[in-house]
Amino acid sequence: MMIGRSLSLRDQIDFTYRLQNILQAGVTLLEALHLLEQCSPKHWRSFLSHTIRGLKRGNSLATSLSTEDKWFSPICIGLISIGEKTGSLEQSLFLIHQQLLTKESLIQKMKQALTYPAITFAAAMLMVVTMLMWVIPSFEDIFHHFHAELPMSTQLLIALSRGLNEHALVIMGVILVVSAGILILWRKSIPFQKWCDRHCFRIPLFGNLIQLSHQITWCQNIAHLLQSGLSLLESIRICAQSSNHWLSHDLSTKLFKQLSLGWNLGVAMKRSDPHGQFFDSETIQLLEIGARTGMLNTILINRARSFESQLQHRLAILSQSLEPMFIIFLGLLVAGLLMTLYLPIFSLGRII
Repeated sequence: MMIGRSLSLRDQIDFTYRLQNILQAGVTLLEALHLLEQCSPKHWRSFLSHTIRGLKRGNSLATSLSTEDKWFSPICIGLISIGEKTGSLEQSLFLIHQQLLTKESLIQKMKQALTYPAITFAAAMLMVVTMLMWVIPSFEDIFHHFHAELPMSTQLLIALSRGLNEHALVIMGVILVVSAGILILWRKSIPFQKWCDRHCFRIPLFGNLIQLSHQITWCQNIAHLLQSGLSLLESIRICAQSSNHWLSHDLSTKLFKQLSLGWNLGVAMKRSDPHGQFFDSETIQLLEIGARTGMLNTILINRARSFESQLQHRLAILSQSLEPMFIIFLGLLVAGLLMTLYLPIFSLGRII
């Protein structure tokens, strides 16, 4: 077992692009990998040397790459294997490169849409904690000197501040333990992963975005595998193996079994996903028509583009909607805290 740094998505994109260009110049695969090893980033060296050793032992490129799951997904390995068998490795690398670029673009769009709300929410929480930890105790000392009865809202805020200061370490410890527990449970427990994946599509505002992103990935993966020459059954099997979402994995697995029993694609998809948790009825009908007319690959590509267009539109709407919502939320939060703190001060004139 080789220990080394895994390849990031950007590394995979750069590797497939460089290798494709070098192979198009007419050099052999082994020479191309040696050239890459000489001019590649340092964290590529162990990966390339391991791959070169595999080729020298007589293994194929796909076999050499598949020994480490952290390098490429089974779909990429499958495309490379087909390219080697059919003599079209450059075309397979081009398909992988395009697939990875699309995936990177999708991730970047999601990050851009969610970065501003995340920063705003984090800033609001930091401001609240700062006021509870340091600002409000100062006001408590002021209020204590006047021996006046405080409004209920101010009393609650002071009690919350006192509790946070007295039990800060305990609260932080509980948060860390719970976070670590959830992380460990996510990594070790498949039922917990399935529960999370099954319910993530129901998250308000973001559930539909997550679903669209996985639908895009599924359609693109099947389309690329079909384009490389694989049968539909084999394409779905590889898609199930490479899925990082349990709902997509289970759908592909059930779909593979239904197709193996002889059902056509439309019926197989309905039997695999009777409640429409992953695909809508329109997509199922279009894919059924594509399979019947021999245009399934084209339908899959067009459907992926349609999902991507929907995702971009909804991300734009979400981003435009969340910005004013968070600004209003932050303003109300600050106003509420200030009113709660200064309301007793406004009443001091009647007390003195």
